[in-house]
Amino acid sequence: MSSVRSIAKLAGVSITTVSRALNNDPAVNPKTRERVLAIANRSGYVASVGRRVNTNIGFTYTDESTIAHPFDAAVLDGIMRGADEQRYDVLLTNLKRDKRPDESYTQFFLRKGIRGVIVRTMRESRSICEAIADEGFPMIVLSERFASPNVSYIDGDSRADSIRAVEYLIALGHRRIAFGFHSIPDRDHMDRFAAYKEALDKNSIPYDDSLVFRQRYTLAGGATILKMVMSMKSRPTAIFFADPLLAVGAVKQAHALHISIPEDISIIGFDDTDLRFGVHPTLTSVCQDAGGLGFEAAQRLTRMLTNREKEVFQISVPTFFEVHESTGAPPADLVEEVSSNEAGSVSKLKTAV
Repeated sequence: MSSVRSIAKLAGVSITTVSRALNNDPAVNPKTRERVLAIANRSGYVASVGRRVNTNIGFTYTDESTIAHPFDAAVLDGIMRGADEQRYDVLLTNLKRDKRPDESYTQFFLRKGIRGVIVRTMRESRSICEAIADEGFPMIVLSERFASPNVSYIDGDSRADSIRAVEYLIALGHRRIAFGFHSIPDRDHMDRFAAYKEALDKNSIPYDDSLVFRQRYTLAGGATILKMVMSMKSRPTAIFFADPLLAVGAVKQAHALHISIPEDISIIGFDDTDLRFGVHPTLTSVCQDAGGLGFEAAQRLTRMLTNREKEVFQISVPTFFEVHESTGAPPADLVEEVSSNEAGSVSKLKTAV
């Protein structure tokens, strides 16, 4: 790894000029600064961060922050607990806003006084995680999977239980089952969407795109989906929500419209914490311990830093499925309507043949 002195020698400038260039001093000639930074990046230079910041880990997003979501709030709580147990501190940092175009990710994090980082990413910005890993900076990605052997991650595997949830509704007699998920394209929600379609296919129920609803992850988004479902001419008898806030918003809207759950419509939610117990009726849910994921990530990262290990691990933690009060048999009149429509479709098919 290079030093300021060696960079100065290679660039043909003074040590003071190198220091100013690395600290983005506007007094430095732009061409000189560009030459200094190019040499620094090429030689793998990172700034010394001093003893006082040696116990900082970071938490950052590669794209839009979703810190207000129950999953992220629980994850951060878990990270704080895990880091505190190892006597580390946690710094929240804005990678998208603060990273300079001409510095490496390692240089950015060490400039911020961060020795290792836990990252939340979305599908469009996954390459950033791979770039950080390729630089060798200590990192764990939360709630996203990678084929690259260089990227460590911890995520929840909800696909099997999402299939189980949809098949539970089918076993109760539901055939028109809506699916609600949020508008951010992360792997978790796409996995649950794929599971929804797989469960329908396994049970010979045709996939219907008109029964899929996408809204922002808010209570209002869930309320909107509930109203759209209930206004359909041949409406679904159940909804599977892949997001906790959407599910809770739908339940609250049902109360406002005097719609009974599960007598009028069954609802299955997804729960990262204990939200399923905070509504009436309590929500049948696919559940994961988001705080536990954050705690495990912090524990592993801090141990990696303390022991100076460069371990790469890829862990998927299975979810679990809980049946509560929000699911039941579909309304008899709607079951008859669906059966009648299916019989009509078969009759038309025979006539056409």
